[in-house]
Amino acid sequence: MLEIKNLEVGIKGSSGNILRGLNMSVPSGQVHAIMGPNGTGKSTLANVLAGREGYEIREGSVQFEGENLLELSPEVRAAKGVFLSFQYPVEIPGVPAMTFLRAALNSQNKIRGEDKLSAPDFLRLAREKAAMLKVKPDMLKRAINVGFSGGEKKRMEILQMAILEPKLMVLDETDSGLDIDALKIVADGVNSMRSAKRSMIVITHYQRLLDYIKPDMVHVMAGGAIVKSGGPELAHELEKNGYEQFTPAVA
Repeated sequence: MLEIKNLEVGIKGSSGNILRGLNMSVPSGQVHAIMGPNGTGKSTLANVLAGREGYEIREGSVQFEGENLLELSPEVRAAKGVFLSFQYPVEIPGVPAMTFLRAALNSQNKIRGEDKLSAPDFLRLAREKAAMLKVKPDMLKRAINVGFSGGEKKRMEILQMAILEPKLMVLDETDSGLDIDALKIVADGVNSMRSAKRSMIVITHYQRLLDYIKPDMVHVMAGGAIVKSGGPELAHELEKNGYEQFTPAVA
């Protein structure tokens, strides 16, 4: 589904690269975890996949379902099934969550040439998904993420994901700021979306998230590149021994 080859990325207007020859392949139906120290480029990779401005692609390619992802605008990437769950979800004052979610879904439907969802049909869909994630009905009436706790913001992100049903989900430190109960709820929502036609990239510092979202592969990222890949046991090794052993692997 996703094929990244020799990806070199820096900030526009500055020298030096954040991602340095990164290679990674995520087949359909698999969950791949990326772990690594702060400042190694994990969030940069997530932002580049989603199409965030401010980055310069200096070399390499990203193929998504056989198409050049880097040539697509962010909204087209989203319509084709790329979803980024932010580490720090933004607040949007004055925009009720239900209004935002319906507009997002219908915007993607329009780009795909599909019909808009009627208000009653969307309401049924939103209530069904919200109940699954234990999102209270009053949260859907409030301005999106305004006054929400950390756990509520993350549940709202996963609710967006459940409604939009993307093909590639990129979760950037979804466990950040969550207590154990909120972590379990969010993980249950993520796991409910696992399928043979959908893939995930889970970015995290800690192995605890991977106790709930079981990865098929774990990648260690250091110095802007993938320096080691392995099975789920690699996450336990990192939890025990830390990342220092991998930092000499890159110049």
